[in-house]
Amino acid sequence: MFLEVSQAEYLDNYRIKLTFNNGEIRTVDLQNELTGSVYKPLHQLDYFKRFQLKYNTIEWANGADYAPEYLYELGS
Repeated sequence: MFLEVSQAEYLDNYRIKLTFNNGEIRTVDLQNELTGSVYKPLHQLDYFKRFQLKYNTIEWANGADYAPEYLYELGS
């Protein structure tokens, strides 16, 4: 089975609660993961909060995203 994000909820700061298609719920803190030019707009917290579920992961309007497997491993 491919790992997918099925639900995402903004918590606070740079933390997002994610529900995966295997039933697990994990919280990811992306504050230290926003490196590279595509992630620069996400340093603005108002922009960071405006993610959406797309292609089975979270994505922002500028096309920035993370692989669901990476988010799963990063989460706790």
